[in-house]
Amino acid sequence: MKVTIRMWARRIKRDVMVLWFARKHPDTPLLAKVICVLAVLYALSPIDLVPDFVPILGYVDDMLLLPALIWLAVRLLPSHVLVSCREQANDWMSRQDSKPTSYIGAVIVVLLWCVVAYLFWRWI
Repeated sequence: MKVTIRMWARRIKRDVMVLWFARKHPDTPLLAKVICVLAVLYALSPIDLVPDFVPILGYVDDMLLLPALIWLAVRLLPSHVLVSCREQANDWMSRQDSKPTSYIGAVIVVLLWCVVAYLFWRWI
C-alpha cells in the first residue's frame, strides 16, 4: 500500500512538472495553458483551498481536485507536446531534489478564500 501511494504521489509531482513545461510550449492551446497554470499554481501553493485540518474535506482537494485538473490539462495537450514535456519533467526531477513552490499560487488561493468569505458574509 505504501509503495502504491508513494508511486501515485511521485506521478502527481511529475505531472505537475509536465504541466509547468507545457504552459511554455508554443504548441499548447490557450485553454490548456490556462488549466496548466491553474493546476501548477494550486499544486505548488503552500496554502490549500480547503485546509487539511478540516475533517475529510481537507484531503478531498488533494485527492480529487488536483488530479482532476491534471487529467483535464493532459487531455487538452497535443500528444507531441505531452511527450516532450514528460521528457523535460523526468530530466528535471532526476536533477532536482527540492520541491518548487509558488508564492503567486499562495496569493491566488488566499484571494479566493477572501472572495468566498466576503460573498458568504454578504449572503448572511
